[in-house]
Amino acid sequence: MIYLAIINIVTLIVYGVDKLKAKRHQWRIPESTLILLAVIGGSIGALLGMKIWHHKTKHKKFKYGIPIILALQLALAVYIMYSDLLPNHSFQDEKWLLGNSTSCITLPQP
Repeated sequence: MIYLAIINIVTLIVYGVDKLKAKRHQWRIPESTLILLAVIGGSIGALLGMKIWHHKTKHKKFKYGIPIILALQLALAVYIMYSDLLPNHSFQDEKWLLGNSTSCITLPQP
């Protein structure tokens, strides 16, 4: 969680710096860097930076790409959280695989 807080704060600041540099016609932060920051966990900071500074809001890869990255990250987080709650079945448990029916099928033991 600390990592996510830090990367999102850094991403928000980087988006703000890039907007400031754009206004001053200075050297810019590459778009690939801005997107990479979102991919490595800063997608919320990227979205906030886009909203707060009205930055990159007309570029389709940011307008649609950053929300898609966030959605994928949230889906991955939900999967990871709830996969720990699911019962841990092993393939050695024939009744789980085949139901309650009796069968002569046996699974190889690792």
